[in-house]
Amino acid sequence: MHRCRRVVVVGAGMGGLAAAIDLANAGMEVIVCERADRPGGKMRELDVDGLRIAGGPTVFTMRWIFEGLFADADATLDDWLDLVPAEVLARHAWRSGGRLDLFADIDRSADAIGAFAGAAEAKGYRAFCARSADIFRTLKDSFIAADRPSMHGLVGRVGVKNLAAMKRTVPYITMWRALGEHFKDPRLRQLFARYATYVGSSPWHTPATLMLIAHVEQEGVWLVRGGICRVADALREFAEAKGAQFRFETSVAEIAVAQGRAAGVVLETGENVQADAVVFNGDTQALATGLLGGGVRDAVPPIAPEERSLSAITWCIKAETSGFPLHHHNVFFAEDYAREFDAVFKERTITEAPTVYICAQDRGEAADGVPTDGERLLLLVNAPPDGDRQDFAALKASVEERAMALLRACGLEIDRRAEVVTTPYQFDQLFPATGGALYGRASHGMTASFKRPSAVTKVPGVYACGGSVHPGAGVPMAAMSGRLAARRLLADNGT
Repeated sequence: MHRCRRVVVVGAGMGGLAAAIDLANAGMEVIVCERADRPGGKMRELDVDGLRIAGGPTVFTMRWIFEGLFADADATLDDWLDLVPAEVLARHAWRSGGRLDLFADIDRSADAIGAFAGAAEAKGYRAFCARSADIFRTLKDSFIAADRPSMHGLVGRVGVKNLAAMKRTVPYITMWRALGEHFKDPRLRQLFARYATYVGSSPWHTPATLMLIAHVEQEGVWLVRGGICRVADALREFAEAKGAQFRFETSVAEIAVAQGRAAGVVLETGENVQADAVVFNGDTQALATGLLGGGVRDAVPPIAPEERSLSAITWCIKAETSGFPLHHHNVFFAEDYAREFDAVFKERTITEAPTVYICAQDRGEAADGVPTDGERLLLLVNAPPDGDRQDFAALKASVEERAMALLRACGLEIDRRAEVVTTPYQFDQLFPATGGALYGRASHGMTASFKRPSAVTKVPGVYACGGSVHPGAGVPMAAMSGRLAARRLLADNGT
C-alpha cells in the first residue's frame, strides 16, 4: 500500500474545502492551491461600485452535510456560521399574471396555492411533497451520500425488499411529465419544473427522480448572516484551524505523475509541490482535455459539448427598485417555458422572454435592511454553455433588454446605478474547459446521474471533487463530493 502523508488540494471551492477539513482532521499535511484570491470557487463575490455582491450560488440547503463535516472534526456548525432559516423559500411572479410565495411550512404553501389556483392544485401540491420526500428518503444514503454507485450497486444498497421504493424514484419518465400528474395549472407545473435548472438541466429531459430537490428545499433553506460567501470563509478558517495550509493566487499548471501515480503539482511559476496524493476540485473536463498535463488526461472520461449543463448570463447590480416587493429569492416567468430550453439546448441561444432569477441580498430574514444608497441584486438568465465557441458580446445587450422588459411586465422597476455582467465566455475563462457550463454534465436521461465521474480517477493518487463529480452540483452536493474524495483517499491509505 502506498502510504500518503502529504496531499495537495487543487482548488478551494466547496469540495476542496470539505476535503481539506477531513484530510487535515485525519492528520494529513494538506496544502490547498487556489488561483483566485479567496476561497469559494463559483461561490464568489464581485465588487460593484464599492459593494460586495454575491455572483454565484445563493441557496444554502442540506444543512446536515455541513453539520456532519464539523461534527466529525469535533466542532459545531453554529460556532462557525450564523444561519437563519428562511420563512419564505422563494417569491414567484408571472408575466401572464399572478404572484405566489412558497413557504418553509407546507400548510402555508398549500393555503397559498389554494388561493392562487384552487383547492385541487393545493391537494396536488401535498401529494407532490409526499412524493418528493419519498424519493429523497430512498436516495439520501444509497446515492447522495454514497460513493458513485452503478445501477446494480444502487439497487443493492436500497435492498431487494425495497424495490418498490426504487420504482417510485421514477427515473424512467421526465420531470415535466411527472409534474403533470400533480398540477393542471401551467404556472405551477412551470414553477416546480424549475428545480431541474438547479442541476443545469431541462425538465423535458431530466428524470422525475430529481423532484427530490423540492424536498431538499422543503427541509430547509437557510440565509447566511454576512452573505453566502461567508460559508466559504468559514470552511477555510476551520480547515486552517485543523492545520491545512492555503496558497491563494497560486495557479497549478500540471498535476505531476511519477511511476504511474500522483506525485504532486507543478505551479505556473515552475515550482514543484511534491505530494503523495492530489485532490482536484475543478471541472473534470480540465483533466480530460489535458489542461492539467498529459499524465492525467485519461483520469476521467471527456464529455461532448452537447452534454454540458446550463450556463448563464448574470448581472451583479447596485440598484434602487420599486413596484414589486422583492424577497431574498425571486423568480419571474414568461409563458412558454419549453421554448426556453429548446433555445438553449437545441438552438444554442437564449429565448425571447427568458425566466429571470433575482437574489435580493439585502432582503430576507438574515438581512439588515435595504440601504438607501442602493441594494445588491444578482440577476440570472439561463444560457447555452458555449463560452468557448462564442463571446456573447452581441447577445448580451439584447438579452438584458428582454429580461428587463419581463421584469417590468411583472411590476418590477430597477434603476441600475452600477453593474458587472458575466457571460458564458467569462465563466469559461474562470472555469476552464467548461464552455461556461456551471453544473458539469447535464442530467438528461435515465442514466445521466451514473455518468458523472466518481471521486476515484483512473490515475492512482488523483481524486476528484466538485460540481462535475458525483453526487452533483450545488453548494451541499459539492461539499459532499469533497467528503467522498477524502473518504476514498483515507480508505486507500488504510487510515
